[in-house]
Amino acid sequence: MSAEEEENAAELKIGDEFLKAKCLMNCEVAMILDHKYEQLQQMAEDPMNQISQVFEKSLQYVKRFSRYKNPDAVRQVREILSRYQLAEFELCVLGNLCPETVEEAIAMVPSVQSKGRSLDDEAIEKMLNDISLIKKFE
Repeated sequence: MSAEEEENAAELKIGDEFLKAKCLMNCEVAMILDHKYEQLQQMAEDPMNQISQVFEKSLQYVKRFSRYKNPDAVRQVREILSRYQLAEFELCVLGNLCPETVEEAIAMVPSVQSKGRSLDDEAIEKMLNDISLIKKFE
């Protein structure tokens, strides 16, 4: 992206660094931090391995806002959303916010309907239905 172009997430103009970055949904971060928390608790006897307040607050936050708790459900959601050739950040926004309608999905991530994409309303609706099924049966 040239210096003159303005960044605009609605049009997926977010900079090359961000487009290439691996993003994680809140539920994925929660799983990682949970695992690390367990490791830190096992080493808690050592005063050098204190669990920081920032770490604990971060863990509380991602747990509170995670839509999926089951590791299999987390994997399935990422797999389903990955089928639609979404950018990483689009995938994570949709996975975190779980819109229920096509209109909500487009309002949250306008770039899903940008020119040159094969995502029409029916494809977006199928994607949303697929991820809502996972939530129901989790």
